[in-house]
Amino acid sequence: MARMVIKRIGALSVAKISGIAGAGLGLIFGIIYGLIMMTVGAAMMAQRGGGPGVGVGVIGGLLMMVLIPIFYGIFGFIFGALYALIYNVASGVVGGIEFETESAAPEFVAPPPPQQASWSTPTYPPPSGQQPY
Repeated sequence: MARMVIKRIGALSVAKISGIAGAGLGLIFGIIYGLIMMTVGAAMMAQRGGGPGVGVGVIGGLLMMVLIPIFYGIFGFIFGALYALIYNVASGVVGGIEFETESAAPEFVAPPPPQQASWSTPTYPPPSGQQPY
């Protein structure tokens, strides 16, 4: 088992992963909230029978499906970078995160060196002083 310490992390690397994860979560939440808003908007249209402002729910639901993932991705990127910078400062003061690793694969053992065959092969032309086979 090896003990390791994370002393520093790349701010841009963390920001990219946080932004992608945030956009993925935003897509899930945006679809849920967008469908709810569209359902409420459609119910309002059916109840009022039309008129100004009743299509806002449907259009707002569609906008939520698009805008929420974008905002979640942007804020995930910003706060991921901010978290990485704060972690780098804190790890310089109090030390990094310690963790233990263990190899899942067995240790590598080098293969044995190649061996020559027990039977000899004839060499052509035969060495001087020997008869050919």
